[in-house]
Amino acid sequence: MASYLVIVESPAKVKTIKKFLGANYVVDASNGHVRDMPKSQMGFDVANDYEPKYITIRGKGDILAKLRKEVKKADRIYLATDPDREGEAISWHLVKALKLDELKDKKVYRISFNEITKNAVKASLKAPRQIDMNLVDAQQARRVLDRMVGYGISPLLWEKVKRGLSAGRVQSVALRMICDREDEINAFIPDEYWSLDAKLKCEGRKAPLTAKFYGTKTEKMTIHSQAELEEILKKLEGAQYRVEDVKQGERTKKPPIPFTTSTLQQEASKVLNFSTQKTMRLAQQLYEGVDVKGRGTVGLITYLRTDSTRVAEEADQAAKQFIGEHYGSQYVAGEEKVKKTTGKIQDAHEAIRPTDITLTPVLVKDSLSRDLFRLYQLIWKRFTASRMKPAVYETTSVKIDAAGYLFTLTASKLAFDGFMSVYVEEDDKEENNVLLNSLEKGDILPLKELEHSQHFTQPPAHYTEASLVKALEEQGIGRPSTYAPTITTIIARRYVAKENKNLYVTELGEIVNRIMKKSFPSIVDPTFTANLEYLLDKVGDGELPWKSVVRNFYPDLMEAVKKAESELETVTISDEVTDEVCELCGRNMVIKYGPHGKFLACPGFPECKNTKPYFEKTGVKCPLCGGDVVIKKTKKGRKYYGCTNNPECEFMSWQKPSEIKCPECGHYMVEKGSKLLCSNEHCGYSMAKEK
Repeated sequence: MASYLVIVESPAKVKTIKKFLGANYVVDASNGHVRDMPKSQMGFDVANDYEPKYITIRGKGDILAKLRKEVKKADRIYLATDPDREGEAISWHLVKALKLDELKDKKVYRISFNEITKNAVKASLKAPRQIDMNLVDAQQARRVLDRMVGYGISPLLWEKVKRGLSAGRVQSVALRMICDREDEINAFIPDEYWSLDAKLKCEGRKAPLTAKFYGTKTEKMTIHSQAELEEILKKLEGAQYRVEDVKQGERTKKPPIPFTTSTLQQEASKVLNFSTQKTMRLAQQLYEGVDVKGRGTVGLITYLRTDSTRVAEEADQAAKQFIGEHYGSQYVAGEEKVKKTTGKIQDAHEAIRPTDITLTPVLVKDSLSRDLFRLYQLIWKRFTASRMKPAVYETTSVKIDAAGYLFTLTASKLAFDGFMSVYVEEDDKEENNVLLNSLEKGDILPLKELEHSQHFTQPPAHYTEASLVKALEEQGIGRPSTYAPTITTIIARRYVAKENKNLYVTELGEIVNRIMKKSFPSIVDPTFTANLEYLLDKVGDGELPWKSVVRNFYPDLMEAVKKAESELETVTISDEVTDEVCELCGRNMVIKYGPHGKFLACPGFPECKNTKPYFEKTGVKCPLCGGDVVIKKTKKGRKYYGCTNNPECEFMSWQKPSEIKCPECGHYMVEKGSKLLCSNEHCGYSMAKEK
């Protein structure tokens, strides 16, 4: 009887796939990559047209020996690594490591499947193919380029700045984006504005209606100051509030599209508070297979690294049949319109979806850990909702005239829940479900009161993992497989700290970014990096030789490295002497840089090993005890203002304090842009900051 060998990447897949195949199939795993460029050197031969040097990865000898024994017994070998360029490269490396291309008496095939199900695996065996060398070359190009940047620049940072630093083709751009956002936030000057609401009595309603100030009948107005507000209030004294227009209407809310890698990471971060790394780890388990009671080992979702929203016809029809049976035919979506996409989409893949929609979250809950269940439920609900009809709202829009000013109010009521019967996002939650059918043009609504409050425009938000992934994707930087490791790396290097989901650049990150922008501007240029990604995709499409990309990249990089070797002396971080005296030996302490930023150290090291925290002085005295107010940082890198007499003095503020007291309540004031605000949140007094 013929014997067949199927080689997959992960041991977790072996059990799942084995049960789909007959006794004459042997399934074994390579445990990921088996060959790579050596860690001790750049890993490619410049003189030999950038040819990579590959060696067996340490620890993979026994795995390869075992696979060679299986190869000898097999008549056919199927390489079933993951269905992407990385998987294609692993198959090619297996061919080389196992010398499969030298075998004359055995047939070697590449198979791939987007989901680990019986039908998908069986179908792939019926349609074997050769290794796609275009995808292999695209992966080789990425690997060589990453080596060029990492091994070319990192040693320079080690030598000139600090050991342990690193640069990366994608990580350095991500760091720059975070630093640029931090600069935007620090440079932001808030603008003042006021809101004005009219609380109006309406016959038949106990609670008053809230109408928001719009402006005049011809233009929308923003109230910029208290003076402008008071002028409007004066004109509104004794005014009648008359209904000018009532419009009844309908609006629809479209269902979401199925998840891609990026949108799954974003939604899992927002809804489940998962890091990108955790999301990918859990999704990998769901893809490779978990034990489901009564079903055995089942791959629950399709391949997790994809930027496509395409859904296979078979899966689409199965979903619509399921929805019709369990929710009703009125919930089933019509024909799907093809969404136009921008950029390079790996459309050979599908969106991330459940492999079997009948395996509902309820059915698998007892078989999954809490976090696996929550992620599967999110994927299942999102996909199911994507095959359903839009939600429909009945709406009312009312315009109210008062002394020539216009106030507006809107209300809506969910008339048909559609996809929202399955999947409701935070933004979809109903706030006002009371329709204003009783209002008619000409109605006079008695005024109960006018409410007004002061506001300030807010700076751009700090990046979160989710919003950084979105920004990287929108700018064409990186690909689905790179988002999680990129973010993990910049956090692990302590360039960035994560606090309450937000990403804050550390002082170490600022220093590295400053050096990269000065010496390697193209490496941290988002447009340059996106163009490079585009060229690499062209390699994958077979439209561009991979070595032409690296030939054009390497000389310019090396020239920049050589230039930086001489110029970086000027940006080397030198120890800054302070007036803080070491209490152990009497020397003036110096400022050093560590993973969490600056600290004070005795220059007498190693004889004197005294260190203490460094705090930047603000020149402001503590409003509680009179000590010096300094800039401190939380453990995760967020700046705040505290007193040097801590812990005896508990003063702490997120805004810089002022020594000016509030004339209304006596509390200290804090700086916010061009304003001074009272620190007492119940007071709300503000005044212009003296220039």
